[in-house]
Amino acid sequence: MAPVSIAPYGMAPKELAELNAQIQELLDLSPWEAPVLFVKKKDGSMRICIDYRQLNKLTIKNRYPLSRIDDLFDQLQGASVFSMIDLRLGYHQLKVKKADIHKTAFRTHYGHYEFLVMPFGLTNAPAAFMDMMNQVFQPYLDQFVVVFINDILVYSKNEDEHDLHLRVVLQILREKQLFAKFSKCEFWLKEVTFLGHVVYAEGIRVDPRKVEAVLDWKPPKTVAKIRSFLGLARYYRRFIEGFSLIAAP
Repeated sequence: MAPVSIAPYGMAPKELAELNAQIQELLDLSPWEAPVLFVKKKDGSMRICIDYRQLNKLTIKNRYPLSRIDDLFDQLQGASVFSMIDLRLGYHQLKVKKADIHKTAFRTHYGHYEFLVMPFGLTNAPAAFMDMMNQVFQPYLDQFVVVFINDILVYSKNEDEHDLHLRVVLQILREKQLFAKFSKCEFWLKEVTFLGHVVYAEGIRVDPRKVEAVLDWKPPKTVAKIRSFLGLARYYRRFIEGFSLIAAP
């Protein structure tokens, strides 16, 4: 397999400063090189992303099945107390196999670096991380834990149960040395926003922010944009009576 090498993308001064701040500890050398770009987070901060598209084309895909969203929500019936735990830089908590570290290399204006831990952008990252998380919490899945990538939802019928369930989950995280980002965790909630839905004791409803996004959506005029809109609509088909007929050509 020939190494993939692509020149770095042009960046604004603010992005260059952010790039320098985030990669000080990643310096290394490899014949593989991928360019860097930034994606803006919901809170306005920037996430460094590596463009691994060429590497992903050469990668044998991991077919580990991700959970069906409907199946995850079906588990929550009867729950009235919730806590959400978000793992800090989730993928970075999984090490890359030593023989593959050099393939994660990326090039910037400040030098050449590679990851010792799993970076965002690799085609198999979601499946690999989901596999790990399911193994860690396997005894408690379908009981009081729902895991989707790096989001952990703890749910219980009452506060006494939730106290026990939360202690179990936090102890597992400590034992497995998985670290949460406290500022993004929420505890002892009566309703919780999870995977674009609002979950509460009486049931599930669509996240109002998603409804607003649909209402503000400009009429799609290309095949790609139509597919994008239908993908979002299909995600919420359980709330749309006669969706198949409405979405039919």
